[in-house]
Amino acid sequence: MRRLRRRIEFFQGTLDSTSEISEARIFDTTLRDGEQSPRTSFSYEDKREIAAILDDMGTHVIEAGFPVNSDAEFEAVQDIADATSTTVCGLARVVEKDIDAALDSGVEMVHVFASTSDVQLQDSMHATRQEALDRSVAAVERVKDAGVTCMYSPMDATRTDESFLIDVIEAVSDAGTDWINIPDTCGVATPRRFYDMVENVCAHTDANVDVHTHDDFGLASANALSGFEAGAAQSQVSVNGIGERAGNAAYEEVVMALESLYDVDTGIKTERITELARLVEEKSDIPVPANKPVVGDNAFSHESGIHAAGVIENADTFEPGVMTPEMVGATRELVLGKHTGTHSVRERLEDAGFDPTDAEVREVTRMVKDRGAQKEKVTFERLKEFAREVGVRREEVRA
Repeated sequence: MRRLRRRIEFFQGTLDSTSEISEARIFDTTLRDGEQSPRTSFSYEDKREIAAILDDMGTHVIEAGFPVNSDAEFEAVQDIADATSTTVCGLARVVEKDIDAALDSGVEMVHVFASTSDVQLQDSMHATRQEALDRSVAAVERVKDAGVTCMYSPMDATRTDESFLIDVIEAVSDAGTDWINIPDTCGVATPRRFYDMVENVCAHTDANVDVHTHDDFGLASANALSGFEAGAAQSQVSVNGIGERAGNAAYEEVVMALESLYDVDTGIKTERITELARLVEEKSDIPVPANKPVVGDNAFSHESGIHAAGVIENADTFEPGVMTPEMVGATRELVLGKHTGTHSVRERLEDAGFDPTDAEVREVTRMVKDRGAQKEKVTFERLKEFAREVGVRREEVRA
């Protein structure tokens, strides 16, 4: 059952972006580009487990893999296509055997790609511009002749000559592609420049436009959102932002920005985001940094005395207000350490069943700060030890 929408209320002075994007689709590439993270490999069981959650959450497209890569990859893609209710996509180069493998796997969408930047054409694809254009058109026609949805990507679009990029876009559009993906393959786009590129592409095609942004400069999620603002209907993302080099636009960041900042109902069951992030962290063996937006351990944690006191009174004081831990299946935590204040210590002591005086709270807070300054992790159990050392009484239980 779809959760009730949380009405977005922007506080006075907040930049209101709730009218800039009306709808947005999510294309997840965790199982394809995410698996291309150095030293990462998903097993057949890993892929099935991750795909099942992505499917249940309402993800619009799952790019399950590169079917021609191996028999195991083909079988995994085929089984995911059979087992899920959402659209499943398979990747293919503009090569007949790749396309045929994707088609044979039973996916509903085939994502074909060809390099279009001069550096990749010369030193990776080893083809001329005209050869790349001709192969791209032939690939799109092959997919469409099979009666399958086609997505086409001009790889390295953000480093491609603009006039040639438009030539390719128009040619594959005429060939009937359903989707055109604009990939920032090497992560060199900036939000304003990417907006202009996506807007220009939208003006030269009747196909739906999708974006794929990389995080080499930490701009992937911002660029994905800029793409939506410019007219793209969909963004490719990966859970925890994993992927080639510095990774991709993060599923959790893009979805929650759309939901909470742009007030767009993506249809995603966001309350499973933290669960999904932990699963992908385990299966990919790529640790999620504590300060990772949305799903990091610190995303809804507070240690500073001023911040903790404010949050105890009203969580909106030092959290976004339009995104709560409950919305992503997380919990808020008041962390005990060097920066802890008396409000937080009193709250935690009372949670443990103690009835401290003001003086006792100050003494326990001093002990917490001293241990925190020595880089000791002050756990809830350690706090209760401090309380017993100080002689804090337990609350009386009333009949």
